[in-house]
Amino acid sequence: MKLVRFLKKNSNTAGFGIVRGETIAEIKECSFYTSFTPSGAIYALNEVKLLPPVVPSKVVAVGLNYKDHIEEFGHQMPEYPVLFMKPSTAVIGPEEAIILPSISHHVDYEAELAVVIGKTTRHITTDRVGDHILGYTCFNDVTARDLQRLDGQWTRGKSFDTFAPLGPVIETDIEPGNLTVSLRLNGEIKQSSSTSLLLFPVEELIVFISSIMTLLPGDVIATGTPSGVGPLHAGDNVEVVIEGLGNLVNSVREE
Repeated sequence: MKLVRFLKKNSNTAGFGIVRGETIAEIKECSFYTSFTPSGAIYALNEVKLLPPVVPSKVVAVGLNYKDHIEEFGHQMPEYPVLFMKPSTAVIGPEEAIILPSISHHVDYEAELAVVIGKTTRHITTDRVGDHILGYTCFNDVTARDLQRLDGQWTRGKSFDTFAPLGPVIETDIEPGNLTVSLRLNGEIKQSSSTSLLLFPVEELIVFISSIMTLLPGDVIATGTPSGVGPLHAGDNVEVVIEGLGNLVNSVREE
């Protein structure tokens, strides 16, 4: 099942729905975390604006989770997941513009599989993880690389507004263990890998993160990027493509 948030035509109200072919069947309650009750309204996909599929309280991201990316940047192999966070204000949806901040001169794309949490999660055990996952979506961990290196830590370089593109859908019925993850920049493939190569797979990440902090419904875990990251420039079109989850497309412009 593919879940979306969308703006109805001539409305500023967000709707919630299930994608069925080229249409969206609206859900009555404005939440993905209760039972799905159709409202009876049907919208054509080309008549609505898709929004980020969730509004997370936080994005918990994982660094250095693919061996080839670790080697690409010359880091040591981590013994446990390396975490950082992005604010909810960084989140944008499909077809929105990534804005390059004027104080940075090197902003990179990073294609990632993202997990969307469906239930309040704390100190979860591996056998219960599946019940706490709503589904999966595409994520672009946009990074001001020059500021990240200058600061020696990652918060500023990862947290600018528009630096967390998310969407277009949440897929609830997919196994995350062997999905193709790729990124196209202006139509050219720049990243291509598989989630089977994650050092710390999805279940392990959720167990680890929930031992540190409470995850709330709608929170997002970005699972890490493979090798091939590179710079974005104004006028670029960047596309994260994950098997079964669709294409997350964003333009790029200067501040």
